[in-house]
Amino acid sequence: MLADPITRRALVEVLILALALGPLGVWVLLHRQAYAAESMSHGLLPGLVLAALAGAPLVLGAAGGALLAAGAIALAARDERIGADLGVAVAVSTLFGAGALLALSPEVPPRLEELLFGDLLGISGADLLAATALALAVIVALAGAHRPLALAAFDRDAAPALGAGPARWETALLVLLGVATVAAAPGLGSLLLVALVIAPAAAALRLTRRLVPALALAAALAAAAGAGGLALSYYAELAAGASVAVCAVAAPILARLTT
Repeated sequence: MLADPITRRALVEVLILALALGPLGVWVLLHRQAYAAESMSHGLLPGLVLAALAGAPLVLGAAGGALLAAGAIALAARDERIGADLGVAVAVSTLFGAGALLALSPEVPPRLEELLFGDLLGISGADLLAATALALAVIVALAGAHRPLALAAFDRDAAPALGAGPARWETALLVLLGVATVAAAPGLGSLLLVALVIAPAAAALRLTRRLVPALALAAALAAAAGAGGLALSYYAELAAGASVAVCAVAAPILARLTT
């Protein structure tokens, strides 16, 4: 498998993404933002379509769509009258519906589907560089925000007095989730990458109750899922992105069975 340059490039891509998506998933689960993470991918669609219609890079449109979705989710979730889950559903459904209407334009190129479902074996050098830069940005941001994120997750009542207001840091977490979504979308697709965010993190939190080991374990499990998924794809001749998602989902199932 490693003799194939296409597979080698795909492997480097998933290993880089795993270092960011695994720890990010732990914070997403601790802040109870799993539904928002799943919904984020749908919020990309308007940005993708507008970028395609304007002739701009689709990754740039994905970035704009992700930031817009993060802002909409954060604002909707703060309205206590309707509840966080309903607010997220309304915000993301509105964005996705708007994107679907825009996508009816005949000028939208067929490559739009690649950002929704991914093309892991079609990763270019430019895609790899972009993913590396964005993943590093997420890793550095998570490291710098470790203390306030932990305070907001474990002691919401005392966090504001310590300068870590939960609403502010949950919004920041959604922005980082948007950045990670943009980084992973070309390879895994915005509809499959959520498996690599949530599943390894869920397994890690099942296997250890300590925060720092859970962050490291989530990254390792995400990397293992990426490598295992590519092997499954190569030898069983299956879709690469879907194979990675299947291996990622297997991690919390195995963790549940062994603990």
